[in-house]
Amino acid sequence: MGGDIPSPNPSRKREGNLIRLDASTADFAEAFTALVNARREADDDVARNVTHIIGRVRDEGDAALKDLTRLFDKHDLDTTGWKIDRADCLAAWEGLSPELRGALELAAERIATYHAKQRPADTDEIDAQGIRLGARWKPVDSAGVYVPGGRAAYPSSVLMNALPARAAGVGRLVMVTPTPNGEVNPLVLAAAHLAGVDEIWRVGGAQAVAALAYGTDRIAPVDVVTGPGNAWVAEAKRQLYGVVGIDMVAGPSEIVVVADAKNDPEWIAADLLSQAEHDPTSQSILFTDNAAFADAVAEAVERQIAVLSTAETARASWDANGAIILVPDLNDAVPLVDRLAPEHLELACDSAEALFEQVRHAGSIFIGRYTPEAVGDYVAGPNHVLPTGRRARFASGLSVLDFMKRTSFLSLDQAGLAAIGPAAVALAEAEGLPAHAKSVAIRLNQKKNHA
Repeated sequence: MGGDIPSPNPSRKREGNLIRLDASTADFAEAFTALVNARREADDDVARNVTHIIGRVRDEGDAALKDLTRLFDKHDLDTTGWKIDRADCLAAWEGLSPELRGALELAAERIATYHAKQRPADTDEIDAQGIRLGARWKPVDSAGVYVPGGRAAYPSSVLMNALPARAAGVGRLVMVTPTPNGEVNPLVLAAAHLAGVDEIWRVGGAQAVAALAYGTDRIAPVDVVTGPGNAWVAEAKRQLYGVVGIDMVAGPSEIVVVADAKNDPEWIAADLLSQAEHDPTSQSILFTDNAAFADAVAEAVERQIAVLSTAETARASWDANGAIILVPDLNDAVPLVDRLAPEHLELACDSAEALFEQVRHAGSIFIGRYTPEAVGDYVAGPNHVLPTGRRARFASGLSVLDFMKRTSFLSLDQAGLAAIGPAAVALAEAEGLPAHAKSVAIRLNQKKNHA
């Protein structure tokens, strides 16, 4: 959950509700560590509730889905319909304005092209000992895509999840989306039509993830579940990993902007707010080497929040989790950025390319003053489903690989086994596994018998 960073000290101060840190002060390291470690994700109550929901769906199937949908989304699936027909998706597509249809087509084309290049190549070779070995890539049989429908109903999320699955060659593509009060966003349906989604179910939340994992009488289970959602959805994916594959456990959105004073403060303020408006627990952080520019950006944020239709959400996010950090030199920001390992990183400065080469941990990087993060959310091509909560230290954004699995293979003849078998026997015996050793040794003896 969002909240203030504890332990005020000289290097951490607030101007109004804004956290301001200065890397030149004595206590900066302590203050920055508190910022890095601030917890903005699901609490224990969410985990307990999700466990209960998962158990109900596993044990009760469709009956649980119907009851939970009535409770959370305020409609009866038997009345509104469990499944959205593909004809409804086509009608939504045909009902779009030419401008919106063209925008979705441009986005789909760029996303599909980018992800098609991610398909890995099979390998098959004979090594120096005459042993054949390699790996073969195959898509999963079925995938489930979660598309938010409450606070956020995003057609872009449909494209970003469904098109990589299609590029991987997934045979059955299922979408689940909550429909509060039975209403569905026509843009989401239009995007599903464009992406070629096979099934769309009017269920959301942790219960939808559980249905995809375990299956119900109506909804057949899938092999992988991907897509963004709220804390309950993220927790369901965490708990169900192993029953089903997942892309990642995603938390609140994040953006870090590294900017010099040559930028227009209004541009940078808009970039920071582009993530703040997602959710009250989102985080927006600016690194700059110019105090006057930092002040100008802070003032621009205040002006822009006042006129946003998403002002309530953006204000809560900026007040609780926003920060401006002054560094002596922008190069000094790089190790700090790596500690944050942000979901999105903008480099809006003269040294953008040099900084880009140095950064190790970020979900996606946006280089230059004319590369706002928001363009990556829609039409650039790379995926916008990215690791949050410092997970970019070890995880990557959604890709074709999330819908594929690699199978290694091996083929030896007598000469190949003779070359490497004795070593396998020695290691098996050293590990105290005599059956392993015999499985190899018996073949080596057969070779001797037939010599």
